[in-house]
Formats: sequence, C-alpha cells, structure tokens
Amino acid sequence: MAAWEEELTRLGDRIIAGECLTREQALALTHRTQPDEILALCAVADRVRQACCGSVVDLCSITNVKSGACSENCSFCSQSAHHPNAPVYGLKPTAEILAEAKAAEAAGAKRFCLVSQGRGLKYNSPKSQEFAQILEAVAQIQSETNVKPCCALGEVTAEQAIALRAAGVTRYNHNLESSSAFYPQIVSTHTWQDRVETIRNLKSAGIQACSGGIIGMGESWEDRIDLALALRELDVESIPINLLNPRPGTPLGDRPKLDPYEALHAIALFRLLLPNRILRYAGGREAIMGELQALGLRAGINAMLIGNYLTTLGQPPEADHAMLTRLGLTGGDAPVPVPAAV
Repeated sequence: MAAWEEELTRLGDRIIAGECLTREQALALTHRTQPDEILALCAVADRVRQACCGSVVDLCSITNVKSGACSENCSFCSQSAHHPNAPVYGLKPTAEILAEAKAAEAAGAKRFCLVSQGRGLKYNSPKSQEFAQILEAVAQIQSETNVKPCCALGEVTAEQAIALRAAGVTRYNHNLESSSAFYPQIVSTHTWQDRVETIRNLKSAGIQACSGGIIGMGESWEDRIDLALALRELDVESIPINLLNPRPGTPLGDRPKLDPYEALHAIALFRLLLPNRILRYAGGREAIMGELQALGLRAGINAMLIGNYLTTLGQPPEADHAMLTRLGLTGGDAPVPVPAAV
C-alpha cells in the first residue's frame, strides 16, 4: 500500500504539472477497489482539485419549467411518456420561474438553470412561443436577480444557440449521460452523436457547456473512462456527475443502488482525467452517498446542485452550506476553467 501511495503521489504531481492521464492509466486505477485504496486515490484527486481549481465550490440550483410526457425513452427518467411516473405540466409562467430564481438566490445559488423535458426546442413547431418565453424569463432573471441564468432545453440549432447567448445565457446543460458505446442501451429515440452536435453548437456560439453523465446504470469502468475522455475532447467546462437514484416505473427502477465507495472511485478518476474542470455533485448524491457526502468534496468535486432536483427532493441548502463550512470550502461561482498547463 505504501508503495502504491507513493506512485499515486508522483502521478498527482505530474497531472498538476500538466500531464494528461491516458485511458490505459485510468483503467489501471479502476482495479484498486479496496476502501483504503479508494480513499488514497481520493486524497490525490483532492490535491489535484486544490492545485487546479482552488477552494471555491460552484453552487447552482435548477427548476423544472416543463415536466412529463417527454417523447424520449431515456431508461433512467420518470418524465418519459414511455414509462410515465412524474407530474405533467406545460411551460411555467415567467413570473413563477422568476420567483423560483429569487428563492434560489436567497438559498445561496450563484447560477439558476431552467430545465425542460423533451428532445429539444429544435423540434418545436415553427409557431411555438416557448423559445420566446424562455428568452423572456432569462431576461427577467438577469434584470431582477444576481444569479446567472442557465438553460437545459434539449437539442438546439446553431441559430438558437446564438439567440440564447445574445439573451445572456452563458452556460447550457446537455448531458452525454454515458459513453457512446453504452448509450444505445439506455436511449433509442435519439443518438449520442445528436447530443454531441448540440454541445458543439453551444460552444460555437460562445456558451459554456455543462455536460456530464450518470454513474450506476450498469455501465462498465471502460464506459466511465470513455465518457470522461469524450468530455475532455469536447472541452466541456462544467461536468455534472449524477449517481443513479433508481426511479420506480422506469426500466432502471430495479437496479441496485450504487455503492458509495464506487461512486467516490468514479469521482476521483474524473478529477484525475479532468484536472481543471468544474466537477459537479448532481442528482442522487444524498440518496447514494448519505453520511459520506462530504467525502465527495474530498475526492475531486468542486461544484454542487443545491435545493431540489427535477423529480426528487434534495437536502436543505442550509445543510449544504454547513457541510462546506466544516470542510473549509467556500460556496460561490467557480472560475471558468482554463486550459491545463503543457
């Protein structure tokens, strides 16, 4: 164990100096599965996080602006019309969205993301007014709060991405969910490449990409590593790491819950592969990590969703702030990632 810890220390030094962890190196680290080995890996990942990202933990909150009856068949999602188990409602009034943004700001969030079900605005009827309503909500959030408005509205065209940027959206969430190889096992109504195209449209318009995935759907370690490498290749700035909290009635509803140490193992590897990115604790952290939540913030995490999620409840924001204080971390708006040193 001591020799391996020394090897990890040297690896951490090289990553901090600008070396990129390779696929082969990352896969080799997946074979160390004992709790003490995982915690040693987490310690190195935490050192990389401190050196490359500092101590600010990026805090954001989300709201479901349109829920249920989604045309897509994502196996993990209770909003799908293929296995419905979530409330169904159309686009919320702008005043309601604004009130939720103000509540998120009061809870300490620095960003507020408007999330809509469906494949995307790209497929709306030409007569649809939803895009205009979203742009109006973004404008009001900007004028009446200090939180930065983000969106997660599914696929967008290059023209829509430009319009979102002009309205003031600086970051947009569109998760890859998994590796390209595993993706067809969880979604068949659209492709992994469709999602990549939207990320490229966003980045071409000058919008930061917020894109990550879900751990615990039955994917292999190879799939997890390949997801991280794809995000690195796409130069994604903010990476949500969701931990599958199986939803009753969905195809993944009967999957066993992820072991929290396996989750820590994955988080640490994402940090080593993506040393200067924003890694965000997202859905499932309370349900999966329980009393071990704080360890994620000592395994490479430097961002969190606070408040409730789309179809499940989170813990009170006060508990999150108290956890950050205990760890000597500061909740805020993390600096935009910059390219690693070479």
